[in-house]
Amino acid sequence: MSVSLRPARRSRRRATAAVALAVTAALSLAACGSDDGSAKSENGSGSKAVAQGGDDFAKAAEQTARMGTTAKPGEFPRTITHARGKTELKQQPKRVVVLDVGELDNVVSLGVKPVGYAPTEGDDGIPGYLKKDAGTPKNIGTINSLNLEAIAALKPDLILGSELRAAKLYPQLSKIAPTVFSIRPGFTWKENYLLNAAALDRTAKAKEELGAYEKRAKNLGADIAAAHDGKKPTITMLRYMPDRIRLYAKASFIGTILEDAGLPRPKNQQVNDLATEISPEKIDQADADWIFTGVYGDAEKTGRSAAEKNPLWKKLDAVKKGQAKDVPDETWYLGLGVTAANSVLDDLREHLAS
Repeated sequence: MSVSLRPARRSRRRATAAVALAVTAALSLAACGSDDGSAKSENGSGSKAVAQGGDDFAKAAEQTARMGTTAKPGEFPRTITHARGKTELKQQPKRVVVLDVGELDNVVSLGVKPVGYAPTEGDDGIPGYLKKDAGTPKNIGTINSLNLEAIAALKPDLILGSELRAAKLYPQLSKIAPTVFSIRPGFTWKENYLLNAAALDRTAKAKEELGAYEKRAKNLGADIAAAHDGKKPTITMLRYMPDRIRLYAKASFIGTILEDAGLPRPKNQQVNDLATEISPEKIDQADADWIFTGVYGDAEKTGRSAAEKNPLWKKLDAVKKGQAKDVPDETWYLGLGVTAANSVLDDLREHLAS
């Protein structure tokens, strides 16, 4: 009998090894730092048309708005139409894995504590503004280097992510659990929120949260106008990154918030794209009544020092008037959800309407 079991044991060992090799082969190496969905990870589509500029980028919000479900509240099984096709959910998910901070913000705002989460590169945990309500989700790698074995070990019944982040891993992820993908994070955050809510059967709650946010944004715009004698100040969103300096434009997370509050932008930032990029020598292009600065990662590894030593920086009115302010990168640029958006509104009120 022992002789007959040895081949079976060897067979099982070979099968286990084969699965491990397949998972390892699927894992991607970490790519460059991520922000508002613009970094092209090796997990993702690698398409500039989706990442920044291009027809696919411009249409992402409109296309995502058509996704979701026709199921009635409380109705399961339900089919979710999403960026990778259709996914059936047999019952309301209870063990949810999220592949980016946008999905984390979304589910936490809906009262769901995920079992797994992939932070951004260089981050080792839950963003500070979500810690109180997020619970203790397990680390499943990073957004650009997902650990499929760790995800599978959590036995999720729903995985939420995006094509831009993890398109190449969708086949493997969908074998682990029902998987729902938006097209991309960033300026599509409201549409993504409703898509995630449809999968969780919490659409009514998501619509309530969005409605409250939009009312707050509109009221903030009115209060800022009143505080500035009826003329709203222009706003520059300046961000220093390890390999570039960006002026964030209209098709960005922060761009949508400023638009919702009716806050004007300098002409060079009134473009339907994620951002425009400048060199330290062109820092005067950041000129506006107010400049709000974010820094991704280690400031010393960005072009901030060179840019702000430039005499052109020191001549900007916002700098001379003390109206160039640092803001939290994790909410203003990495938040990508309604909780972060409300935090940004609070910061804007403190700076511009107090």
